[in-house]
Amino acid sequence: MSKEFKELTREEVQQHNKNGDLWVIIDAKVYDLSRFANLHPGGRAVLVDSAVAGQDATEAFYGLHRHEVLERPQYARLQIGVLRGEQSVITGRLVGGLSSVPFAEPTYLSKGFHSPYYTENHKAFQKVVRKFFDEVVYPDAQERELDGKRPSQEVFDKMAEVNLNAMRLGPGKHLKGLSLFHGLVKPEEFDYFHELIITQEMIRTGSRGYADALLGGKVIGLPPVLNFGSPELKAKVVPEVFAAKKIICLAISEAHAGSDVLGMKTTAVKSEDGKFWIINGEKKWITNGHFADYFTTGCRTEDGLTVILIPRQEGVTTTPIKTSYSPTAGTAFITFDNVRVPVENTLGPEGGGIFVILSNFNHERWVMVCASARAQRMIVEECLKWVSQRKAFGKPLSSQAVVRARLAAMIARAEAVQSWLENVTYQMCNMSYKEQSTNLAGQIAFLKMYSTWCAQDTARDAVQLFGGRGITQTGMGRFIEHYHRTVPFDSILGGAEDVLGDLGVRQAIRAMPKNARL
Repeated sequence: MSKEFKELTREEVQQHNKNGDLWVIIDAKVYDLSRFANLHPGGRAVLVDSAVAGQDATEAFYGLHRHEVLERPQYARLQIGVLRGEQSVITGRLVGGLSSVPFAEPTYLSKGFHSPYYTENHKAFQKVVRKFFDEVVYPDAQERELDGKRPSQEVFDKMAEVNLNAMRLGPGKHLKGLSLFHGLVKPEEFDYFHELIITQEMIRTGSRGYADALLGGKVIGLPPVLNFGSPELKAKVVPEVFAAKKIICLAISEAHAGSDVLGMKTTAVKSEDGKFWIINGEKKWITNGHFADYFTTGCRTEDGLTVILIPRQEGVTTTPIKTSYSPTAGTAFITFDNVRVPVENTLGPEGGGIFVILSNFNHERWVMVCASARAQRMIVEECLKWVSQRKAFGKPLSSQAVVRARLAAMIARAEAVQSWLENVTYQMCNMSYKEQSTNLAGQIAFLKMYSTWCAQDTARDAVQLFGGRGITQTGMGRFIEHYHRTVPFDSILGGAEDVLGDLGVRQAIRAMPKNARL
């Protein structure tokens, strides 16, 4: 039951305006700070010797603190009353709801706007997915981003209950027979817009490392098993991973070979009886690698590049790598020391590993754009709120033309990326996988390059708007600081911007007609 508060007048509150007897008003709520004043992080004088004692401190509070501060138990208990005849108007984080801040939501969710892409089922799906991530995932994300531990198993289990782990791989045969969010979507009707919604709602947790920890390695590590593994291997591994009882990652990158996939040095040699691969080498920057149970691994073999599924066992050592986002993603350095793996764990033909690896690159990059687009929009919302409530020289920051110019650029970038993304997603929904590989590799490469360009510009602009708060890991600008610190990941993972741009241009040049002349 909610606590019943007594009604007070502003005149009654004004009488409590000194040390040892200090009340303030914040958003029509009355707080007794008499004992708290001596514990205030900014010092007692901020409360006692300022103009807020016994007064309405709403503007002063929201110029310095996020609303979530008032919702913490240690501060919420300080509330003793409400103002008579007045209503609280400020809301905290919306759980399952849509933001009313302009440009905070993609247009298909904005009042008065329309979209040719999203059906009523997509919109119903979005509501349920948002509620799930807000209620189940968001609280765990905030805690794990701080302590660096992997996501709670309870979160993984609840995702498995509604088959979110399976849906994150996109549409396909792997969904056949599964109940998707208790039947909300039929497996055969699940499309890339449903998947886009999942990724974009997930990224709203504002925790970049945690987002990757939510089985990001599975999104890129399991498709090779699904598409190239033997029936027996799939029957064992896929159910375990979908149920989140086992975790899988993709182990391709090495200290000597990042974008240069063919330059990897990890080797796999067959045993004398031909029944096992004996694997030696190292992998680096492997997402989820530190807590993974399976490693979809690229190896050099006698016939060329081969992909092999390696279970965690003797000879497999994982060491966490310190990165600029939290350890919760389990980014790891992996060592394989004479690891013996049955040849039945080979994914695809021996020597055909390059095709196994490249087969999922389009989807991986597209997923990253889905995340990048939504993260940029979240930063736009943070900035619009900030410039509206923060005052400088007696006026809101939004009154300054230079501030509005930065916001204009941020909004334009967010809208452009989302629109291009939705167009590409529509093409994916209407192309076979082979057609996507032929027609969209360059488009998706360009889109990811452009998206991460935009993201880094937006991160820089947001820090300028928040000032010192934009480089502080707590308080008003904590999401801005986190975004600015972690946004380079998206520009590197899945292919660096320069590599992707070159890929797109090379594909365009390859398609140039012979008779084209100025």
